[in-house]
Amino acid sequence: MSNNTASRSAGLSNVLGLVKKYSFVLVFLAIFVVYAIANGGLTLNATMNVLRHSAVIGTIAIGMGIVCLTGEIDLSVGSMLALVAGFSVVVFNMTGSIPVTLLFALVFGAACGLINGFLVGVVKMPAFIVTLATMLIYRSLAQYACQHLPGELIGNGSSVYRMSSELGAYDALYSFGNARVAGVPIVGLTMVLVVVLFVYICASTKFGKKIYAVGSNAKAAHLTGISVPLMKTLVFTIAGALVGLSAFLWIAMNASADPATTGSSYEMYAIAAVVLGGISMSGGRGRMIGVLFGALSYDVIDKIIIALKMDALIQDTIKGVILIIVIMIQVAGPQIKEFFGRKGTK
Repeated sequence: MSNNTASRSAGLSNVLGLVKKYSFVLVFLAIFVVYAIANGGLTLNATMNVLRHSAVIGTIAIGMGIVCLTGEIDLSVGSMLALVAGFSVVVFNMTGSIPVTLLFALVFGAACGLINGFLVGVVKMPAFIVTLATMLIYRSLAQYACQHLPGELIGNGSSVYRMSSELGAYDALYSFGNARVAGVPIVGLTMVLVVVLFVYICASTKFGKKIYAVGSNAKAAHLTGISVPLMKTLVFTIAGALVGLSAFLWIAMNASADPATTGSSYEMYAIAAVVLGGISMSGGRGRMIGVLFGALSYDVIDKIIIALKMDALIQDTIKGVILIIVIMIQVAGPQIKEFFGRKGTK
């Protein structure tokens, strides 16, 4: 092979490598352009609504992302959101305090995540089975408590947890959930700050490097002195705390939580955001910044479907096809790069 041909093959291989590395950005831009076309143009308000509507699922997806980086999965996050949000409403109605409600949501969410992490990391049960079980448990507890707690604690709602509008802090919390700063939703800014924090943790701290090490090769990580059970327990606990923060954002935005529907299928949406964001489900590969673009992409897909007035019954089919295509790109990308790399060396 001539030097020119080898150079072209190597150049193509490098381009493919960059495309794979930042595929989450390209996917988002492509989806956003389709949304703009389907919507007949975009306003600033419509664009900011994407950020607002992505806040809860995006924050949950960050937790799902670090779990997936260790090679595990958490199917309980949707039910956990319903449970934590419901009980956070109860705490708010009891105390009338926003800081206490936020603290409770974070701690209770972390406790729910700790249960998952202990069973997966220490007891060494399969994450799929553990979180499938806790998915059922958390949803059931949320519904049971809503039926049996005194009416004043659940805001006198009918099978729904409602924040009491008679409390002085009600307007402040609801305003926080729906207010904007310079046109940007506060809940969206909160999600972005969480993303920035975890991008830093995963890319620039020893703890982040340990997460990647466990996901890349747990046995090798153990041999280097990393406590794999502890890391997995911590990761699930952090994911639970982020669900707690999401629950706080949820009640701030909606002033209520329905134990039957709140967070329904959110585990799938979070996984979708992670996959669209370029994080490998096998663990050890991907960038946390991609989860932000994945969450935004997933919300924009919803808006495209609405803008095109498609039948609601076909929506999940479209989302599923998009996920399969993205995963195919993830799987085929390294193989294509390797193929052109081999051609370049011949």
